[in-house]
Amino acid sequence: MSKFKPTYKRFNEKAILIEWPFEISETILSDVLNLKKKIENALGYRIIEARSAYQSILVLYTDYIFDEIHAIKELEEIYNSMSNAVPSQSKLWKIPVCYHADFSLDIEEITQSKNLSKDDVIRLHSEAIYTVYFIGFLPGFLYLGGLNERLFTPRKEIPRRQIEKGAVAIGGNQTGVYPNESPGGWNIIGNSPIDFFNHQKEKPCFAKAGDRIQFVSVSLKEYVTIKALVKSGVYNLESEQVV
Repeated sequence: MSKFKPTYKRFNEKAILIEWPFEISETILSDVLNLKKKIENALGYRIIEARSAYQSILVLYTDYIFDEIHAIKELEEIYNSMSNAVPSQSKLWKIPVCYHADFSLDIEEITQSKNLSKDDVIRLHSEAIYTVYFIGFLPGFLYLGGLNERLFTPRKEIPRRQIEKGAVAIGGNQTGVYPNESPGGWNIIGNSPIDFFNHQKEKPCFAKAGDRIQFVSVSLKEYVTIKALVKSGVYNLESEQVV
């Protein structure tokens, strides 16, 4: 049984919010994902979905919740029935990133504030194995944990009105990739040529919560080649099964 004691509260007339301690933790993530699966299996058609984040699950019901106490008790019983689950299979995705000066708009600021060279920033950013905690903000935007503390950089005080699709950036203690053009306040250090969200595919976003991400540094020439392959629909993103 889990060592945590999540809290349960009504979120609106058709939803209940379950929360764990407020921190980015792989132990909490495992607990969240295990419970999410249990809820989906136990409640089935009675819910629209169980939507997970860093340390919470929002359970969206198909019908109005008339008896809040009973609904919360049911969720508590599902949680308390959980045993130490066998870790589910996940994938490690190798994401190409070009850190060329054309794309790394804020890398000089980071090197100066952290007393690092550009090569240091690239090495520290690309050697880490990141965990996908959830997908949100924009379709295909992966919230990743695992950034090296030496790269922690505050978000910009004044966000940019437009950030290029594929921009790889650092915001606080997180890193991520903008899946399409959008405003944003993170510090941009590179660009990835792949699609993080494609609505034409059966699975629009290739990754899921619990998967791993590693960024692979590529040259500008390699970036252009990969981008052309992606546009032609023939690029195969490298991945491997992990536990």
